[in-house]
Amino acid sequence: MQQQPSKAVNLLLWTAQILLGLLFALAGAMKATLPLDQLAQMMAWVPSFPPALVRFVGISDFLGGIGLILPAALRIRPQLTSWAAIGLSVIMVLAAALHASRGEYAGIGVNAVFLLMLLFIAWGRMKIAPIQPKTAAAA
Repeated sequence: MQQQPSKAVNLLLWTAQILLGLLFALAGAMKATLPLDQLAQMMAWVPSFPPALVRFVGISDFLGGIGLILPAALRIRPQLTSWAAIGLSVIMVLAAALHASRGEYAGIGVNAVFLLMLLFIAWGRMKIAPIQPKTAAAA
């Protein structure tokens, strides 16, 4: 018999999902659509990378942010929420490495906090409070 997760854990997971989902979706939309010179004024790393890579990171952030919320909220393939969190975790590790290589140590703390939150979401939605998909009978 499987124990039901507490409402507090579920609420904490949803809060993290929505907060990070919106953050990544908005940041990704900016990276994917703003003119690169305008983006470079906000993010020092942008001029050092090919435009296509900057746009790819933006699209990845955007889709990952959407993936933290929609699959679970719609209960359509909700396991994708965990995979979105894992994918964004990889991006956070790479971002921290980038900041370290550029001597931008202040940015690593933000990456670490986001990484921990993303790993909590992945673990929580896989093991502690998975969301069940809609059944065909309930649709």
